[in-house]
Parts: sequence; C-alpha cells; structure tokens
Amino acid sequence: MPVMTAALVLLAFVTPLATDMYLPAFPDMTGALGTDASGVQLTLTSFLIGMGVGQLILGPLSDRFGRRKPILIGTAACVVATALCALTPSLGWLVALRFVQGFTGAAGVVIGRAVISDVATGEKAAKLLGVLMSLLGVAPAIAPVLGGIVIDAAGWRAVFWVLAATTLVALVGALVAVPESLPAERRQTGGAQATIRAVREVLASRSYLGHTLCFGMALAVLFCYLGGASFLFQNLLGLSVGQTSAAFASVGAVSVISGLVITRLVGRFTPQALMRTGLAVMPAGSAALCVLALADGLSLPAVLGLLYLTLVGISLVAMNAAALALERVPHAAGTGSALLGTIQSILSAIAAPLVGLGGEHTALPMFAGMTLSAVLAVLALGMTRTTSRSAASATSN
Repeated sequence: MPVMTAALVLLAFVTPLATDMYLPAFPDMTGALGTDASGVQLTLTSFLIGMGVGQLILGPLSDRFGRRKPILIGTAACVVATALCALTPSLGWLVALRFVQGFTGAAGVVIGRAVISDVATGEKAAKLLGVLMSLLGVAPAIAPVLGGIVIDAAGWRAVFWVLAATTLVALVGALVAVPESLPAERRQTGGAQATIRAVREVLASRSYLGHTLCFGMALAVLFCYLGGASFLFQNLLGLSVGQTSAAFASVGAVSVISGLVITRLVGRFTPQALMRTGLAVMPAGSAALCVLALADGLSLPAVLGLLYLTLVGISLVAMNAAALALERVPHAAGTGSALLGTIQSILSAIAAPLVGLGGEHTALPMFAGMTLSAVLAVLALGMTRTTSRSAASATSN
C-alpha cells in the first residue's frame, strides 16, 4: 500500500505542478506572447477545463475497462502534450495544447482517487485521501520555486520540458507500482447508456452533490488566489520573481503542514466537524483580505498571514468534503471521482480568469472572488443538511 500510494501521489503530482510551476512567468509571458493578464490566465483556464472534461470521460471509462490501462494511456499522452506546449508558437496554440495537457493529465487524478475508493472505505479512505492531498500540497510550495529557477536560467518554455520529464517519471511509476484494483466482475457493462445511467444515479444523491460542490468551491478559492497571486506579489507588493517564488512556497508550506495535521485529526474528530471548521475559517480569511484591499492597506505580512489562514480553511474543507462525497457512491467510484473532479475543474476554470478583469494593478477582484467562492461553499453544505433531515424524518416515520 505505501508503494502504491507513493505512485498515485506522483501521478497526481503532475497536474498541480503543471498548474503552479509557470505562474511566476505570467508577467513575462504577457510580453512574449503579445497578450495581457487575462490572455495569459486563459492558458490556466483551458488547462482546468481540459482537466474537467478529461475526468468526466476517463473516470467512467475506468469503471468499464479497469483502472490500469486508462491511467497508463492517459499519462503517456500527457508526456507528448506537455512537450508540445514547450514548442508552441503562439498564445492560441498554447491555450489549445494546455487543454490537451489537462485532459490527458486528468487520468492520474481521477483514476487515482478511484483506486483509493476501490481499496479503502470510511475513515481509512479519508486518511488515504488526506495523505494524498497533503502531499500534493507540496506542489504549491516547490513548483513556483522550481519554476522561478528554471525561468531565470532558461525561460518559461523550459518549464514545460521539465514537466514533460516529470510526467515521464510518473508514467514509469504507474507501470511499476499501480496494479489493477477493479476486478472484472465489478466493472460496469452496457456502454454509453450504462455510463449515462451511472452519472444520473450519482448526481441523484443530494449528499454527494452537496459535498462535491463544497469541495469544488473550496478549490475555486484556491484558484482565485493562484490566478492573481503573481500580479499581487510582483505588481502590487513589489516583489521580484525570486521573492514571488518564495512567497508561493511559504503559502504552499502552510498547505502541506495543515494537511498533515488534519490527517492526524481525522481519527479524533469526524470529517463533518473538520469540514465545518474549515467553512468558518475560509470565508473569514478571504473577507479580511477584501477589507485590506478596500482600505488600501495591503502589506506583505498582513497578506501572507490572511492567506495562510484561508489555506488552512481550504485544506479542512477539501480533504474531508472529497472523502464524504465519494463515500456516498461506492458503487460507482470512478464516475463519482470523475464528476467530483469535473465540477471542481469547471468551477475553478470560471473563477481563475475573472480575477484578472480588473487589470494587473488591483487585488480586489481576486479577493472578492475568493470570498464569493468561500460563501458558496458554505451554502453548498445546506444540500447535505437537507438530505440528513429528510433521512431522519423517514426513519422516524
């Protein structure tokens, strides 16, 4: 199990690296590609949309054909797409190739979650998903730092060559350490109609949908931050590329530490209690950042402190909401994981470019987007409460 978990982490590690590693280059890419902040952020949006579509297709396919073949084929294709990103001649091509990179890279994320659901349930699944997500939190810590080093040495295109090599290593890890976890007798049959039926059954669970929306909006908070952070640190707070990488790293480190602590708390507190705590912390930190922006009181210590608080809330919500959602649909783990990731990717894809609408010299759209997403996560929890009350009423009758 530890070896397989490590291989799954490596597979899932590719997509956050592809998200975060080139972020310090955003200001430079605007000039190199002849575009503006929103244009560069569109490359992030297309990647996230590709991730969402890829998860929606590859997850159900893994329910039908097993986990191993789709994860290997998808990861191999991701190597090729990532290398082509390094060779792209224009913004339009980069946007298109980033979509393909996200689509193929989704295999490691969506099928990896399904593998965990195949081999574990309940508290054990929550802990495994917690370990996976906390280790993935290393990506925001190291990716911008590595990206800054690569960009300073060889330019932003070299980032994609490094990502292609990393994806190739992940492919080798999958070949060696990820077995088939879905026996033939548990696979879905019936083709497209069976897939559509499984999607309908999963979405019919209000508890699943509520926890999934809660998870998705929590990560939309994160992607609002990621979409605007480079401009915040460099244009508004006056940091260099290297200092921006260090700021990214400190926020990522908080995410890693909080994730590891939360994993240890799962046995002492229920996932529901931890999630609710995060739903209190997350909007509080985001709203405080809005107040700072409105009062023109931005400073590096204050911004980082409130970002740390918000990241702790995101970790509390995301880790536990994902486990609670998948626990509701054990009969269709691949489809459940696919919809979880697809909904999250779509919500994040919508949120990320909106933070650039105010231009490169204001942080208010970024912080407002974070706050709105956090509030919507709280409202999503109401769907699960409605389900709980209905179930309790049915039991009493």
